[in-house]
Amino acid sequence: MKINKDDIKKRVIYRASYRGTKELDILISSFVIKIIDNLNYAELQELEKFVNLDDEELVRLNKNYQKNKNKNLDKIYKMYHKYKPV
Repeated sequence: MKINKDDIKKRVIYRASYRGTKELDILISSFVIKIIDNLNYAELQELEKFVNLDDEELVRLNKNYQKNKNKNLDKIYKMYHKYKPV
């Protein structure tokens, strides 16, 4: 069963906004809001996995890009590594 794209977006935005630390809430939610409307269904599914990574992993990925074999997840990693909130 294919899940509705809007449902995935809502879950991703919610998870990105309530991480546990205010700094990551701001960083991850602003990143997600900037890119979410430009992603296809497969990329949205990978973004959902991305926002569910633990906080230490997200901080590490922001500082150091780490190539991933999954091309959709790798695209998100690259965008996140390059992302600098205003």
